[in-house]
Amino acid sequence: MAPITLTPIAVGDLVELRKPHPCGGREWMVVRVGADIGLRCTRCQRRVLLPRREFERRLARLMHHAQRTEAPLETS
Repeated sequence: MAPITLTPIAVGDLVELRKPHPCGGREWMVVRVGADIGLRCTRCQRRVLLPRREFERRLARLMHHAQRTEAPLETS
């Protein structure tokens, strides 16, 4: 079995899935990242949780990366 290449995603990213949601929306915002990916439909605000493997299979494209900010290291 070939290893799966993981798409780098983060909370706040906008993604497009292959099939539209029943409301007609195709754009989803990532709200949780881990073994499961939490998504919120940008049209009807419905939340779904997909296993990462299924998310990778359904992903059509990454539309927008969320602004990533690095927290400054605290020095004592």
